[in-house]
Amino acid sequence: MAEEKSLGSVLVVGGGISGLTTAVEAAEVGYNVYLVEKNPSMGGRVAQLNQYFPKLCPPSCGLEINYQRVKKNRKIKFFTQAEVASVSGQPGNFNVTIKVNPRLVNENCTACGDCVEACPVERPNEHNFGLDTTKAIYLPHQMAFPMRYVIDRKACKGAGCNKCVEACKYNAIELDMEPQTVELNVGSIVFATGWEPYDAKKLDNLGFGRVDNVITNMMMERYAAKNGPTGGKIVRPSDGNEPQSVAFVQCAGSRDENHLSYCSYICCMASLKQAMYVREQYPEAKIYIYYIDLRAPGRYEKFLNKVESDDKVTFIKGKVANIEADPATGNPVVEAEDIMTGTKIKQQVDLVVLATGMQPSTAESKLAADVKYEENGLILEDPSKPGIYAAGCAKRPVDVTTSVKDATGSALKAIQTMVRR
Repeated sequence: MAEEKSLGSVLVVGGGISGLTTAVEAAEVGYNVYLVEKNPSMGGRVAQLNQYFPKLCPPSCGLEINYQRVKKNRKIKFFTQAEVASVSGQPGNFNVTIKVNPRLVNENCTACGDCVEACPVERPNEHNFGLDTTKAIYLPHQMAFPMRYVIDRKACKGAGCNKCVEACKYNAIELDMEPQTVELNVGSIVFATGWEPYDAKKLDNLGFGRVDNVITNMMMERYAAKNGPTGGKIVRPSDGNEPQSVAFVQCAGSRDENHLSYCSYICCMASLKQAMYVREQYPEAKIYIYYIDLRAPGRYEKFLNKVESDDKVTFIKGKVANIEADPATGNPVVEAEDIMTGTKIKQQVDLVVLATGMQPSTAESKLAADVKYEENGLILEDPSKPGIYAAGCAKRPVDVTTSVKDATGSALKAIQTMVRR
């Protein structure tokens, strides 16, 4: 059992944009930071985006800077494929147990790729939401940090295959690697555990998984990304054809008592942005945006005005009731009521994009710590229990810019807990 003790240290759980920001902000003013990420790479959801507001930057814009800050700061120690197993103690003196799952690839890895060529097994690529595949040994994505391969234990044939081991010139693959336990003593904890796209299969009436060419907004981000499954070309999943008509369905699971009762904040702007993705690639494509209300706060209103002025974009105020496949063409048909005209409409399109809501990761997987949650699983900070805080989308749906600001505030609160002790 490995043991790490450090007084005045901060534990940050979650290596997305909020967690990375919290970690570097605390470390750069002199505090030791332990950063724990459950996946084999840092970056979180931002790493899966094509562009993000306000500057419509690619993920490399913000993540690479933070990766470099982590690499250069000796006060940050990070663990990937790790999870918090237990938390006990009090503010200024928390005892934390971390379980680190085996990567099966050690630090000798140079990411040369020889192992991938040798591997005979394929698996769905979760980074691209299953739109393509990787080998059982794989690089999480092109911007992976750490830049090291990892083996999917469920897909790998193990020592019975051994082809990746034979192909590796650096003795980087250890198929017998075991889980490790790390004991930490920290002064405060920040949970930046992020969010999951709401499961679109739960929205029976919207056709996901039942009607061809109905995808989610995060899948659209991967289609539009240069490092995505199609090299940035937006196509229909069923046949690879270029869509000439696309419907965006807002509030898919959000503002719904049967699913997520709250507004997911980012969905409107995401759909407006993605409408422009389509228009840039296909100048003659027609866009239909079905919405309840449009949320474009502050400076984002200019972007909304830009999209509204496009004569190829039609806004329909009304909740989509159903999506079915056309019997003749197989294309999705969107059924909705246009509130402005009071008429029911049916629109056949080539592709439908569901603006699925942001569900906190803690909705399905509770933390091994004494924290409170609201009804949807969002973390509620308890003023009577200082020392444990939440950042970013772990406590409310927010965009990238707000996540970064909130993470900076969380780092400050984590530091103040120790100073006041």
